[in-house]
Amino acid sequence: MTVVELKQSASRLLQDNILPFWLNRMQDAEHGGFYGRIDGHGVLHPLADKGSVLGARILWTFAAAYRVLHRPEYLEAALRAKEYILRHFIDAGQGGVVWAVGADGKPTATKKQSYAIGFTIYGMSELARATGDTEALQCAIQLFRDLECHAFDPHGPGYIEALTRDWQPLLDMRLSDKDENGSRTMNTHLHILEPYTNLYRVWKDKQLELQLRTLIAIFTDKLFNTENHHLDLFFDDNWQGRRNIHSYGHDIEAAWLLTEALEVLSDTQLTHRVMPIVLALTQAAGEGICSDGSMIHERNLTTGHADTDRHWWVQCENVIGQVNAYQHFHDPAALQRALRCYQYILDHLVDREEGEWFWSIRADGSVNVDEDKAGPWKCPYHNSRMCLELIERL
Repeated sequence: MTVVELKQSASRLLQDNILPFWLNRMQDAEHGGFYGRIDGHGVLHPLADKGSVLGARILWTFAAAYRVLHRPEYLEAALRAKEYILRHFIDAGQGGVVWAVGADGKPTATKKQSYAIGFTIYGMSELARATGDTEALQCAIQLFRDLECHAFDPHGPGYIEALTRDWQPLLDMRLSDKDENGSRTMNTHLHILEPYTNLYRVWKDKQLELQLRTLIAIFTDKLFNTENHHLDLFFDDNWQGRRNIHSYGHDIEAAWLLTEALEVLSDTQLTHRVMPIVLALTQAAGEGICSDGSMIHERNLTTGHADTDRHWWVQCENVIGQVNAYQHFHDPAALQRALRCYQYILDHLVDREEGEWFWSIRADGSVNVDEDKAGPWKCPYHNSRMCLELIERL
């Protein structure tokens, strides 16, 4: 596959396979917005809770797709997602967004997870970027201020993982039951870096610029492990934590998201200092690449266990990260790694009968249908973003 063919394939994959699934199967005509879940067997659960992360990622996806491809149905879907978020997820009284609502739109989980607020900023800022929507921009700005007022700890510095609805300490801060209960995590900081970068594209605010620089410094000084060149994941208030998991998908995702932040800031000296870390992260993530071109999920160094499933999102980030390395480090081998991983996606993860992608391919080669096709964590964002990045970069 040539570079031109890769770009054309990504465009078809996005417009013919991914986005039609969300337009045709996930729009909730009765309650508004989008449904909360379709399971791995393709069964719709119309009464499932609706997660704020899913809603925000749907908003980002269709806003970005409209910005790049200009199809009116994408704008209509983005506005549908925006209106639902404003009506049901935004906490008008206390600020921030609630974690989840029921099918009827009433809150079912009201904690303030910094990760979810970050994604809502990401979606709203993308809609502002795509259309100049001032309401979306003001929402993103207010959420930025909510995070800075309640979740940013200047003494760390760093962002608190989660708080109660009224921004009080929370004992269980975990993003999911698979995570450690750390008050500072790599994953949340990654997904605050990402929306702050996007917001800075449309709102050149001095405080935002300062916090974007602070986030980059957190990655280079706190999260990046200078011994093995991976990112460490879970920490306490003082940035102390166990350094025992290599998450290959997060390593490669962080590499290209850091590059994006540097490009938006346009600071030559900062770029010169950070890009060697970007390269080191990309190379360390390569430890998870298999002979078939795919990338495994993660490895626990304490137990020796490796999750060798080929998760859909990890393959997406590997493709973007390798293209990023090809473009910025002039590495033709990185382009070949991107092409091989992309071909693995086409051959194994794309559901050509029902649309969208499977959650993962198991180590034995079987399709994982135990996890959702669409749900709180299975959103159109990773795979749509991969396609959009390929369309724009190539």
